[in-house]
Amino acid sequence: MIGSNEITSRHDRITLLQLQQRVQSLVAVPETQNVWVTAELSDVAERGGHCYLELIQKDHDGITALAKARAMIWANNWRYISADFQNQTGQRFATGLKVMVRVSASYHPLYGMSLVISAVDPRYTMGDLLQRRREILARLKAMGVLEMNRSLDFPSPTLRIAVVSAPGAAGFGDFVNQLYRSNDLRIRFTVRLFESVMQGEKAPRSIIDSLGRIAIQADQWDCVVIIRGGGSTSDLSAFEDFCLAEAVANCPLPVIVGIGHERDVTVLDYVARERVKTPTAAAELLTAMAAGHLEHLRDIANGVLRITADCIGGAERQLALAGSMLSLAPESAVSRAQQRLTGALLSLGGISSRVLTPQHMRINSLLHGMHSAVGMLLQRRTSRLASMAELLAALSPEATLRRGYSITRVAGRCVTDASSLAPGTEIETLLKNGTIISSISSTSQTEKS
Repeated sequence: MIGSNEITSRHDRITLLQLQQRVQSLVAVPETQNVWVTAELSDVAERGGHCYLELIQKDHDGITALAKARAMIWANNWRYISADFQNQTGQRFATGLKVMVRVSASYHPLYGMSLVISAVDPRYTMGDLLQRRREILARLKAMGVLEMNRSLDFPSPTLRIAVVSAPGAAGFGDFVNQLYRSNDLRIRFTVRLFESVMQGEKAPRSIIDSLGRIAIQADQWDCVVIIRGGGSTSDLSAFEDFCLAEAVANCPLPVIVGIGHERDVTVLDYVARERVKTPTAAAELLTAMAAGHLEHLRDIANGVLRITADCIGGAERQLALAGSMLSLAPESAVSRAQQRLTGALLSLGGISSRVLTPQHMRINSLLHGMHSAVGMLLQRRTSRLASMAELLAALSPEATLRRGYSITRVAGRCVTDASSLAPGTEIETLLKNGTIISSISSTSQTEKS
């Protein structure tokens, strides 16, 4: 039971509203009005034209919150502040950014204390983004992975493309359209989309997971393309992430990054193998590389044709020379031997039988050796002629026909360029078995890789 001496005087009591009003008057003092404050943004949301958010101050490690305060930007300031912030920083006013804001503290009897933001200094946020990027690059360099992906070579050719993008995004559609429909050389690419979140707080983890799935099946792909759909230049803060930059640097396949426009740069641009400004530019880069490989193959094919033609021409000349020599060599050798023999017989008339007999034996030996030498010479020449004949037969047009090819001729001359044939031209097509006579209706040229 409360004693009478403990009963509070009626004059000492105040209502809750009166207490709140006292607090309100204490908060709204010059020291708390139009004060520049640095903090981190959290829970940024736009409702009814106003921006509602929370300002947070964290410890040095960026983990533990030391202070929090509700804040808002009224609609009459929000449209100007958001537009200026995005134009100067290339970022939306979004959760996770560090900002310098001008605030005035206020206290409401129902809603408690809050901070009303009247201005934002974009230069502070830009400096923080650059500092964070420098710290990420320095950590990657210290780990020895900064140049790993940038040092990878694209395989030849690069046709199997693993794409990290959002499903249904305009950027992915532009990439595929450029790669297939605007590909004049009709180069055949294989593309698979690894669906990922490409903006917001969930984007880094989602992209890292996609890169992990690609790494598991790295032997099935030639490169990775990270593209961001929609074409917006804002909301790039998700790509200023250390773990994501590390995953790109460690990717076993060369990575092409196209997540912004010409003036937009993120930390991924410093670690990826190639950086392009748009998804369409990524497709153009792949098409250009494939076209270069195709041109190289054409050069090789033309070189093979030239070498083959030279070999066939040389073999034909050697064969003709050998044929002409073969018809004359035996007859000439026999004629010379007969001349020597006749001379020897004439000189024997004055030689005695004692001298004649050994000489006669020597002559017989020479005749035998001569026949053997001529026979061996004929055999070698015949064998070489047979080898050349086999080579000529293997390289002849008839052998080409037997292998399943055909030869097309116009007026007895071989056709090597389809564009030289006018509609209506009568052509003769030689096959292994038989000949086809046909007429040209139209001509076209198609090159494929």
